[in-house]
Amino acid sequence: MIKTFIIENDPDKIAIYDAAGISRIFVDLEVNGKAERQAGMDFVINDHNIHDVARARKIIKNSKLLVRINPFNLNTEQEINEVIDRGADVVMLPMFKYPDEVKSFIKYVNKRAKVSLLFETSEAFCRIDEILNIKGIDEAHIGLNDLHLSMGLDFLYELMLYGQVEFLANKFKKFNIPFGVGGVAKMNEGKLKGEIIIREHARIGSSAVILSRSFKSNVNLKNVKNEVEKIQSVFLSARSSSNETLYNNKILLDENVKKIIGQLHINHSNFYKK
Repeated sequence: MIKTFIIENDPDKIAIYDAAGISRIFVDLEVNGKAERQAGMDFVINDHNIHDVARARKIIKNSKLLVRINPFNLNTEQEINEVIDRGADVVMLPMFKYPDEVKSFIKYVNKRAKVSLLFETSEAFCRIDEILNIKGIDEAHIGLNDLHLSMGLDFLYELMLYGQVEFLANKFKKFNIPFGVGGVAKMNEGKLKGEIIIREHARIGSSAVILSRSFKSNVNLKNVKNEVEKIQSVFLSARSSSNETLYNNKILLDENVKKIIGQLHINHSNFYKK
């Protein structure tokens, strides 16, 4: 099974997602620097706040509660204490660059919740071995949005095309750290079909994915449960597939990414011709 996360603070939707079998309800408190980093991009800036953590905790019966805090700063220890006091099962640190930030983060959590590291800076990418040698990391996630921006790329799935995701995946496996990768649309939706992405998760050993905004339309228990079951079906089928089948899916993924990048470059060229 692949763990599914969904970013949500609406109490009614949280209750549905919790009952539908989604692994983690994701409360997103990250605001520091995010609007500036993602200016002009089609990414969502969430409006969650500290009170959403306690509200979600009261509703959740089956899922785990994951809370993403702000990038490391002078208030990080206080923020960690607040989210844990309100019921966070997992605390996620985004946008870190240095091993010392990770060490302090783990120290502040102090085994009161699971430690999750969101790898999404080129600095963390380059310092991966030093970071993963730190004791106390429970899990990791590769943040495709900010990592592709940090590396100056045009499209987030270039990180799969050019091998950065697989490089990180192999590092996580070497250190026996469970990991997930980016997000996914519904199985038959998205610039890249969700099913192609999920099969690639199976190939590289990923065990978690964030559900995209496409899962937030027409939210009812039957629909959400059906979509989650589709993901699990694709993932389990891929896990039992041959290496050749998974490699062919990687080729298909690469071809689709190249087409999308090509279109982006055409649009970019037309901008300069005006």
